[in-house]
Amino acid sequence: MSSDPADSQPSDALAGKLKRTELQHQPSSIPGREIVQVLTEIPTGVESGWHIHPGEEVGYILAGTVEMMVKGQPTLTLPAGSPFLIPPRTPHNALDVGPETGRMLSTYIVEVGRPLATFTE
Repeated sequence: MSSDPADSQPSDALAGKLKRTELQHQPSSIPGREIVQVLTEIPTGVESGWHIHPGEEVGYILAGTVEMMVKGQPTLTLPAGSPFLIPPRTPHNALDVGPETGRMLSTYIVEVGRPLATFTE
């Protein structure tokens, strides 16, 4: 179930706030899981909003500097070249602090059939 990155926008809660391009979407060797890889662009001063994913998010900051807020943990300031890991169903929020548009590559290992992201309070 490969997707064409040129036309693919993830359909979930974050789609209206950030520019997200789905690069690949494949079955996982883990039963009940799938792997989704997404390039996310966050303009300077914009935040994703608090949200969760139905599985792990393994990420890497490609450009910009992103403040990653994870519930119950100190805020991380992640410049380009920084990796991050968000555990399943853990509320988190990303804010690009500039000076350029934040770009991050995220690989999700998530439950099949669930929205990739859901906003939380």
